[in-house]
Amino acid sequence: MTTTLEETKRPPYGIIAILLLGAFISLLNETLLNVALPSIMKDFDVTASTVQWLATGYMLVNGILIPITAFLIQKYSVRGLFLTAISLFTLGSLMAVLSWNFPVLLSARVVQASGSAIMMPLLMNVLLNGFPIEKRGAAMGIFGLVMIFAPAIGPTLSGFLIEHYSWKMLFYVTFPIALIILVVAIFLLHDKKESMPIKLDGLSVVLSSIGFGGILYGFGTAGDKGWSATEVYLTLIVGGIALLVFILRQLKLDVPMLEFRIYRYPMFALSSIISITLTMAMFGAMLLLPLYVQTIRGISPLDSGLLLLPGALLMGIMSPITGKLFDKYGARVLAVTGLTITILTSYMFSRLTMDTTYTTLMLLYTARMFGMSMVMMPVMTNGLNQLPARYNPHGTAMNNTLQQVSGAIGSALLVTIMSTRTTTHVGELAGSGLAGQDLVNQATVEGINDAFLLTVFVALIALVLSFFMKRSKPGEDFRDQKVASKEREEDQDQSDMEPASQV
Repeated sequence: MTTTLEETKRPPYGIIAILLLGAFISLLNETLLNVALPSIMKDFDVTASTVQWLATGYMLVNGILIPITAFLIQKYSVRGLFLTAISLFTLGSLMAVLSWNFPVLLSARVVQASGSAIMMPLLMNVLLNGFPIEKRGAAMGIFGLVMIFAPAIGPTLSGFLIEHYSWKMLFYVTFPIALIILVVAIFLLHDKKESMPIKLDGLSVVLSSIGFGGILYGFGTAGDKGWSATEVYLTLIVGGIALLVFILRQLKLDVPMLEFRIYRYPMFALSSIISITLTMAMFGAMLLLPLYVQTIRGISPLDSGLLLLPGALLMGIMSPITGKLFDKYGARVLAVTGLTITILTSYMFSRLTMDTTYTTLMLLYTARMFGMSMVMMPVMTNGLNQLPARYNPHGTAMNNTLQQVSGAIGSALLVTIMSTRTTTHVGELAGSGLAGQDLVNQATVEGINDAFLLTVFVALIALVLSFFMKRSKPGEDFRDQKVASKEREEDQDQSDMEPASQV
C-alpha cells in the first residue's frame, strides 16, 4: 500500500517515517567522519589542513544549498525531492566506499552533502503541514530526536569502528542503509502535488552561494588559520557584501527565493535569535570537550565518544517528552528551565582541571544536554507556529541555514578565545614551576575554561530573551495585510470623493 500526502485530517505518518530514516542517516554522516580524519590523513598522505576539507566542504555545500530548499519545496513534490536527495546521498556513499585517493573521497562528501541539505528542511516542512498547531510540539519532538541523537552518537560509533576496522567501514555501514531507504521510498512514497509554475532567480542563487558560502568558509577557517589570514577576512567581507545584496534583492522580488519578510513575525524573529546563541554555545562545546579529553587527557577516541553517549541518549529520550510538554505548557517555561541548567553546567565546565574525573565530565555533559533538550525544539517550533502555512518552507530553510552559520561562528569564536587565552596563560604560568608539555597542557586547560566561560554569557543572552516568549498561533499573511491596507485606502479615497460628486 502506498503512502500518499493528501489534505486529510490524519497526518502522513508513512511519509514522515521514511523521511525520518533519511534524515537520521544523513545527520549521522555529518559527525561520523570527524574521528576518522587522522586515519585518512595517514592513508592518503595529506596534511591536517587538507583533510579538514572533508568537514569544511560538507558544511559549505549544506550552507549553499539549504537556502534554495524553500524554492524547491514549493515547486516540487515531496516524492521527487526526497528521491533526488537520498539518491545523491547513496551515490556519495558508494563513491566513498570505492575512493582510491583523497580527491575522490572529497567529491563523495560533496555529493553526500548535496543530498543531505534537502532532507532536513523537507522533513520539517512535512511535519509543520501534516500536524495541527496544538500537536506540533510532539511531532517536532520526534524530529528533535533525529536532529540531536543522530549526530551525537556519530563519534561513539565512529570511534568503535575506527578502533577495530578501517575508516572505510564508516561508509560500508551508511551505504547499504541509504540504499534500503531509497528502495523503500521508490515503492512506498507517493504524493499528488504537481510542479508549481514558479521560476528560480539565477542571480539570487549566485548571491546566496557567495554570501552564505563566504561567511561559512571564513568562520570555518578562522579558528585554524587565524583572523589575520587574508583568505579569512577577504571571504568574510565578500560573503557579507553578497549576503546584504542577496537580502535586498529578496525584499524586492515578488516571489523571492528565500523570504526574509518572515522576520515581521516577532516570535519567529525571537526564536531565531535564541536558536543562534544556543547553537553557538552547543557547537563550541562539542568541539572543546573532545579537544580537552583526547588532546590534554589522552583518552582514546572510543572512550571519548562513550563519554558523550549518555548525554546523547538522554537528549534523544527527552525530545518527544519535551514536545508533549511544549504542547501543554508552551515554550517559555521549558526554555527558561533548560537555559538555567545549561548556564550552570557551562559554568562548571569552565572550572576544568588536569584531574577532573571521567565520571564528573560524563555527568556534567549529560546534565548540559538535558538542559539543551528543553530549549532547541520548543523555541524553534514556537517561532515556526507564528508563520502562515505558505511561509513554512522559508521558515524551515531559514532555521537550518542559521544553524549552519551560527555553528561555524560559535566554533571559530571559541577556538579563537581558547588559542589566544592559552598563549596568555603560558606567559602567566611561566614562573609556576611547570615546564615543557606540562606547562602547555595546563595553559591549554585554562584557555578551554575561558572559552567555556564565554558560552555562559552567550547562554545568558538566550535566557533573558526567553522571558519575552509567548505561545504562538499563525499570524496574518503580510501579503494579505498589504492587500487589505490598499483596499482600505481605496475605500477611503472613494468615500472622500462621494460628497463632491453629490454636490
